[in-house]
Amino acid sequence: MSSAAATPGKARHTDSRQADSGRVATWLQRLESPVTTYYVLLSVTGVLVVIGLIMVLSASSIVSYKASDSSYTIAMRQAQFAAVGAVFMAIASRISVSRWKLLAVPALLAAMVLQLLVFTPLGKSVNGNTNWIGVGGMTLQPSEIGKLGLVLFGAAVLTRKRKLLGSVKHVVVPYLFPFALAAIGLVLLGHDLGTVIVMCAIVGAVLFTAGVSWKLFAVGVAGFAAMAVTMVFTSANRLSRFDVWLGRDTDPFGAARQPLHGRYALADGGWWGVGLGASREKWQWLSEPHNDFIYAIIGEELGLPGTLVVLGLFVALALVCYRIVLRTDDLFVRLATGGVMAWIVVQAMVNIGAVIGLLPVIGVPLPLVSSGGSSLVTTMIALGMLLSFARSEPGCAEALAARPSVVRRSLAVLPTLSVGRARKGDR
Repeated sequence: MSSAAATPGKARHTDSRQADSGRVATWLQRLESPVTTYYVLLSVTGVLVVIGLIMVLSASSIVSYKASDSSYTIAMRQAQFAAVGAVFMAIASRISVSRWKLLAVPALLAAMVLQLLVFTPLGKSVNGNTNWIGVGGMTLQPSEIGKLGLVLFGAAVLTRKRKLLGSVKHVVVPYLFPFALAAIGLVLLGHDLGTVIVMCAIVGAVLFTAGVSWKLFAVGVAGFAAMAVTMVFTSANRLSRFDVWLGRDTDPFGAARQPLHGRYALADGGWWGVGLGASREKWQWLSEPHNDFIYAIIGEELGLPGTLVVLGLFVALALVCYRIVLRTDDLFVRLATGGVMAWIVVQAMVNIGAVIGLLPVIGVPLPLVSSGGSSLVTTMIALGMLLSFARSEPGCAEALAARPSVVRRSLAVLPTLSVGRARKGDR
């Protein structure tokens, strides 16, 4: 009796184990699917943009009302930029890899020409940084286009020199000198240290992905460190920010005001936040609640879960980029993906690090989340390029073409619904 009774139990246990292993095998097959990279990248980008739009609406409401008598002006402008970015992202996702290679030189040259216009009467300065072009009521930040240009140009040049990457001179010329140094130097002349850090990270990531000599990295890091120290000590504004970071300046009405209230916002949010829209720090305590310090408002209103979700999305974005690098045999795709990955991840780290006090306040937006049209549109174009790389994975384009779109599926249902209604009417 006992052995007979135990047999069905063992059988059920075996069946459950087989079912679990079957589910695991199914999930592994889905992960290995050629469309996984495409859909995960598209989903993560979409979620970050939506979170950004919601939080810009919440964080900018007071600043917007004070400036324009409407709490929705800044949020509506950001929504318009998101719509434009979505269009460009869709177009970018359809551009072939070969055409991206052709766009490398024009993109970098166009960015450099636009950056030169910053030093004309069209240029605009914000907090000591001259890095914008103003035409009418619109502003453009050419350095954002420069980031994309550095990615494309570096990937194209190093792909052509793939057999000569062991020689330092073939790496330095023509990527580092004169083009990359010229593009970064023009931004440096505008005193925008935060953007320079991100651009240097892009160059370093492209070179690292190409597998260049570590000696070149050592020289580059030493040169960058010397440049950063020089820029800090030659600017009273930057020096005051470092004094705040090191704890030598704690004046809540001076340079320490922004970082202090950023941490107050995170402290007020605690574990679960004060609720969406209920931030107190956005009431003129934080001067940039919808830009550089939007992560503080996320922490205040949505608590620890909100901040961890944003962090998790950027980690997922980095993992998807790493997946593209691993699954491609095209060196250009590998280098460009590494550059975009460094661009977004390093910029997010610098922004979040400044908000939580781990880094000094340098002044870079949180990618896809902070308010700012140039940053949002350009980042979405770069991610659209990665979508085109994902589509070039063997089998991906065919699988996407075989799956009907949401619109097609909806239209396919309509005739069925109309026939069903007609039959009910006959009854």
